[in-house]
Amino acid sequence: MGALPKAEQWFTYADYKEWELAEGERFELIYGEAYAMAAPNAVHQAIQIALASQFYNYLEGKSCKPYAAPYDVRLFYAADESDDTVVQPDIVVVCDEKKRGPEGCRGAPDLVVEILSPSNTAIEMERKLKLYRQAGVREYWVIDPENNGLTVYNFQNKTIDTYENEDTVPVAIFPDFTISLKRVFAE
Repeated sequence: MGALPKAEQWFTYADYKEWELAEGERFELIYGEAYAMAAPNAVHQAIQIALASQFYNYLEGKSCKPYAAPYDVRLFYAADESDDTVVQPDIVVVCDEKKRGPEGCRGAPDLVVEILSPSNTAIEMERKLKLYRQAGVREYWVIDPENNGLTVYNFQNKTIDTYENEDTVPVAIFPDFTISLKRVFAE
């Protein structure tokens, strides 16, 4: 296709994978529209590693697998690559082995974590909330590093819970697993 996506153009996964991007440059596709992603800052990265390590340690040897960005998630997977939505959440957990393709996740992950940053807008987060619910994600976490907070959207139970600082957070899709926010927000 060319070097970069052009504004006012509709794209598919086939287009997306042909883009020639500079080192560290990332885009997401949401219903065919390309969105540039800013590089995460140090606080964002520290939170991502701390949280991903807790998921990794719990899931080691189990059928579900955690993945950290950059990792393509094709929410409405089409084998012919005509799907037009590819996101890169900060952390995902994928339990269905058939959804784990060599290029990333083929369909909705079981759990999605997004960490807010100055480049995330309220509009973007509202768009993703609707997108993940529509795609069939079971659990969606939004972490607010500025306030050391977490909002958990459990789409299966239709609940929204908030946590902060040193709370212990139950992971709904794994009833015997909790996350320590004290470890996540330690810096």
